[in-house]
Amino acid sequence: MTVLLDIRAMTKTYPGVLACDDISLEIGTGEIHALLGENGAGKSTLVKMIYGLVRPDSGHMYLEGLPFTPHEPRAARADGIAMVFQHFSLFEALNVADNIALGMEVRLSRSDLASRIREVSAGYGLAINPDRIVGDLSAGERQRVEIVRCLLQSPKLLIMDEPTSVLTPQEVELLFDTLRKLASEGTSILYISHKLEEIRSLCDSATILRGGKVVTTCTPADETARSLAAMMVGTNLAVPARRDHAPGDELLRVSGLSLRSRSHFGTSLEDIDFVLRAGEILGIAGVAGNGQDELLLALSGEERSPPGVIMLGGSDVGLSGPNSRRRLGMLAAPEQRLGHAAAPDMSLSENAMMTARIRRSLARHGVLDWTAAAEFAGDVVERFDVRTTGVDSAAKSLSGGNLQKFVVGREIQQDPRVLVINQPTWGVDAAAAAFIRVTLVELAERGAGVLVISQDLDELMEISDRLAVISGGRLSEPHPTAGIRAEEIGLLMGRTGDSRAAA
Repeated sequence: MTVLLDIRAMTKTYPGVLACDDISLEIGTGEIHALLGENGAGKSTLVKMIYGLVRPDSGHMYLEGLPFTPHEPRAARADGIAMVFQHFSLFEALNVADNIALGMEVRLSRSDLASRIREVSAGYGLAINPDRIVGDLSAGERQRVEIVRCLLQSPKLLIMDEPTSVLTPQEVELLFDTLRKLASEGTSILYISHKLEEIRSLCDSATILRGGKVVTTCTPADETARSLAAMMVGTNLAVPARRDHAPGDELLRVSGLSLRSRSHFGTSLEDIDFVLRAGEILGIAGVAGNGQDELLLALSGEERSPPGVIMLGGSDVGLSGPNSRRRLGMLAAPEQRLGHAAAPDMSLSENAMMTARIRRSLARHGVLDWTAAAEFAGDVVERFDVRTTGVDSAAKSLSGGNLQKFVVGREIQQDPRVLVINQPTWGVDAAAAAFIRVTLVELAERGAGVLVISQDLDELMEISDRLAVISGGRLSEPHPTAGIRAEEIGLLMGRTGDSRAAA
C-alpha cells in the first residue's frame, strides 16, 4: 500500500497543555485508518492540523510525498483533504443544493449542481433530493448532505469525526458500505469514533493516542473492544452490572403529554404516556430530532404542562418550574452542553451554583455560599475525573467530553429522586462513558428513577431495564430490554427518516 499522508513528529502546545507530542503516523492510499484516544488525547488537535484549522509548533506532513502545510481549510481542500465534522454545519432554512454550494470552491450553475448531487449521491448509495429543505431532513439524511458535499470535491483523504453518533443501525451499515466503496476506489479515510465495535468492523488499522502521544498502532480486527479501550486508557474499563431486582414505587407518571415545539424545525410531542419506578432505568431511543429535546423541556419544567399530565411521587408538577421540581428531587441534564446545561462564560463553581443551589444548600437567607459551591464543584471534578485547571475555569474552556462529565456529575452528585438525562455519554471517550454508565446504574440501585434518552442503542441495551422508542413525537410502549434485538429497535427509530425520504 502506497502512503498518501505521512505525518512526522507533529507537536502542538497550548498554554499549560501539550496537546500533541511528537505524533507520527502514516495513512495509506485506500486505507480506512482509525484514530483512537480518550478526550484530551490529541485527536481533535491532530485532525485540525491536517485540515488547516491549527498550525503546528513543529513537525512535518507529506501528501503523496510532497510537503503539505495547509494554512487554512480552503488550502487543505484544494489539496484533496475533506472533513465531515461531528456537528453538522448546515443551514436548516436552505435546501440541500444551497447548503452544498456554500461549501464548494468551484461554482456550478444550479441545474448542473443539482444534477451532480443526484449523480454522486445515487452512485454511493446516499440518495438525496437537492431540492429538499435541510430542516425537514432526518439526522441520517443531513449526514448524507455533508458527505456528498465532500465527495463532489473528489477528496484524496476524507476525515470523519464521530460519524455514526446520530444514525440508526441500518443507517450505519449504509454508511459503512459507502466508505468501503470509497476506499476500494482509492480514497483514504481517517475515522474517529468512540464506538469500538464499529472500529473493529470497518477499519484496516488504528493509531491510538494517549496524553498527546502515540502509544501503539494495531489492526482492529485482531483486537477486542475491551483491549482497544484498555490501550486507550491504560487500564481495564468498568462495566455496568445490574443485579436482578423488582421495580419499586412509582416515582414519575406522564399521561397524555402533548407539546408544540418551540422551533419551526422541531418535533411536537403527541400523547406521550409512561411510568418510571424507583430503582429503574427507562431508556428512550430515537434518531435526533424526533422530540427528545421537547420531552426533556417538558420534564425539566422549562415548558409547562396542563394539570394532571406530569405527576412526581403523587404531586402534580405540570405547572411547576425547574426550581420547584428540583426541590422535589426531579433533576435534568440536557443534551446541549454549552448554553443550556452550562453557561459558557461562567466558571464551574458558578455553574454548580446555578443548578445545585437548592439541593446542596449553597445559599442561605438569600446569601450565596461561594465557598460551598467551589467545594461541591471540586467534588464533581474529582469524582468524575474532569480535566480542568480548576473550578474557577470557564465552562467553555473545557473540552466537550470533559464538560459533559462535569454536567452529568453535577446532577448525579445532588442525589436526585428522578434524573432525566439526554445523551449522557455523547462525545466522551470510552473510559468516561463506562464510568458515567456505571454511576447511572449505581444511582438507580440506590432507589432513584433514571430516564435515559439516547441515540446510542448499545448504551441503552447495556443499562436499561425497559426500552421505548420516540419517533415523530410519539413514544412507543416500553418493553423489557432483555430479549429485544438492536435491529428491531433500529427499525422503529428509522420510521420517521424512512417516511421523510419517501416524501
